[in-house]
Amino acid sequence: MMNHWNKIQPVDRYTVCLNGIIQEYERKAVTFLYQPLIGPVCFSLYMTLLNEVEEYRLNSEQSTHYHLMNFLSSNLPDIYQARLKLEGIGLLKTYVKQEGDPREFIYEVQPPLSPQQFFTDGMLNVYLFRKIGKTHFNRLKKFFCDEEADYTDYQEVTRSFQDVYASSQSINLLDEDAEKESSLASSQKFTNPQSPAGVPVDTIDFDFDLLLAGLSQNMVPRRAFTAPVKETVAKLSCLYSINPLQMKNVILSALTEDDDINIEELRKAARDWYQLQNGGDPLPDLQPKIQKVQASSDKQPASKEEELIQYLEITSPTDVLKDISGGIEPAKSDLKAIEEVMFSKKLSTGVTNVLLQYVLLKTDMKLTKGYMEKIASHWVRKKVTTAQEAMNLAKKEHRQYLEWAEGKKENTKKSYKKPVRTEKLPDWFEEKPPEEDEKSGQSTSEFEEQRRKLEEKLKKYRK
Repeated sequence: MMNHWNKIQPVDRYTVCLNGIIQEYERKAVTFLYQPLIGPVCFSLYMTLLNEVEEYRLNSEQSTHYHLMNFLSSNLPDIYQARLKLEGIGLLKTYVKQEGDPREFIYEVQPPLSPQQFFTDGMLNVYLFRKIGKTHFNRLKKFFCDEEADYTDYQEVTRSFQDVYASSQSINLLDEDAEKESSLASSQKFTNPQSPAGVPVDTIDFDFDLLLAGLSQNMVPRRAFTAPVKETVAKLSCLYSINPLQMKNVILSALTEDDDINIEELRKAARDWYQLQNGGDPLPDLQPKIQKVQASSDKQPASKEEELIQYLEITSPTDVLKDISGGIEPAKSDLKAIEEVMFSKKLSTGVTNVLLQYVLLKTDMKLTKGYMEKIASHWVRKKVTTAQEAMNLAKKEHRQYLEWAEGKKENTKKSYKKPVRTEKLPDWFEEKPPEEDEKSGQSTSEFEEQRRKLEEKLKKYRK
């Protein structure tokens, strides 16, 4: 839902810089370990930027984004989204100079994690395992490792430098010329490989103050929260959606006899917690996060429908169901039904919210899982990915969905009286012409009342 035009334009210029030479071994790591997670478009963008820099150099010539569009045969929104994914997974850093027209960007390509770092990362390896399965995961691990040589029956006889070489007496070892000529200017750096920074997970997004407030010094000493432990806690919170209060019990499960936090046990406890909470479901999958629309003075929703779309794209289905229910916590059975449909059909947040709102208002506020699944399957076949697309398809196929709902009622319960059909529709659903309303038997007053209630709930959410 984020408008890319205020972030990047085809005429904007960019320069590619490398954070150290990226060698063939690292390129294979990107190909086999990262590509299944980021997809082919991101992989192509990364390799294209990387290859724009000449061999053994750190900087490229300046180009425009027209170049990328033509070279990748892709449009600018797709390139922009691919860039964000590379940034989020730690393979790219972006810098922009706003002054002047067009703008200028620097894309600093980052080296990937080494295979050893990747397979022990605690987050990326979990996502990869979930993506490609156990068999291919073990094949990849075998590809990047080998048997270690056995030195048990051998004795090292390697000579030291002093045993082999001797300095000439005529050389002045205090001569500063060699030291001076070996140093670089402030604007230069050597082209040697750099250590990867890894996935940029912000620890500030996790409320450690709330976590520590629930853990007394007697339970867990503050010294146990080292930098690696904090980074692991932040990653696990992001991976398994564990809030600070829930994380407290996970940490207690990983506490050693010496009052230290064992990172491996911490990861195992988080994984056990996730599967317990989700009824033994498999590990979570890596999904792109919907970008929240930034409310600014120069870009406000032009209509109530745009405002509603923004709300549906950035709000979790749980909160939408809670808003519709007037702030009352949803039933666990309803949440489970939503979760199963959302994950089994791989629906985005916005599409799930449109489906939830449509089904609730079409079934008299009863969350019917079978009806949801049938519509969701249709949307998946139609390749619906956004809330706007879901709304448009719901309007187009409204009659078909109505027949599905009525067909289910006829199969489950026979009625001796001819039912009077009343159609409750979401407020994004356009009003029909009067003659069509008569055919469908829609109650105008009831429809307007439902519209008014939803608008009030939306206003309450914005406040």
